[in-house]
Amino acid sequence: MGLLELCEEVFGTADLYRVLGVRREASDGEVRRGYHKVSLQVHPDRVGEGDKEDATRRFQILGKVYSVLSDKEQRAMYDEQGTVDEDSVVLSQDRDWETYWRLLFKKISLEDIQAFEKTYKGSEEELADIKQAYLDFKGDMDQIMESVLCVQYAEEPRIRNIIQQAIDAREVPSYNAFVKESKQKMSARKRRAQEEAKEAEMSRKELGLDGGVDDLKAVIQEKEKENKDVRYIVRTEDTEIDD
Repeated sequence: MGLLELCEEVFGTADLYRVLGVRREASDGEVRRGYHKVSLQVHPDRVGEGDKEDATRRFQILGKVYSVLSDKEQRAMYDEQGTVDEDSVVLSQDRDWETYWRLLFKKISLEDIQAFEKTYKGSEEELADIKQAYLDFKGDMDQIMESVLCVQYAEEPRIRNIIQQAIDAREVPSYNAFVKESKQKMSARKRRAQEEAKEAEMSRKELGLDGGVDDLKAVIQEKEKENKDVRYIVRTEDTEIDD
């Protein structure tokens, strides 16, 4: 399966620019920032062991998308022909995508990830992303919930409310897939929300996080002491994310 087909399967679109959430006219810096933003969401280190394999696959595909759009020749070919050269060095080389990612960006900590999620949720950026996802997937809530950054299934009422307000304000059209969605689909997502909550609670108990955030911080700090190669600590080549 080629890169475009993989993107369609995993990210719901074969448009490489849309995968990174950037304009076709985006500068190199914008492409890089788009890659950074999406990579924070799909990075394997931020999911549990049960989701690690799927997250790793998404992360690898995302790295290939960035490799194409950050290479002048490959990007020009994609822009002109709508195809990618699967046999090019950019895509055929056996690359450790996590190491590649760590070399690209400045030092990232777990707190950085949490701060990003905190500032993103409720922001104008999130609002625009939700509306765009609604348009892209023509009201299909399954795909919307999968595509919007930092969203858990338990947040569906909030996402639906944002979309409904946009429909009422005639900012987006009213799709039947949204306004007339079957109860079966809604129930399936509700079950997933309940499963997410159970998994989160089990993880807290396994880590002994009965004391909340402070205990979580303590566990993270202890793991850092045990392992000098801390997750999300990224080497830098004097390169900042904002070129």
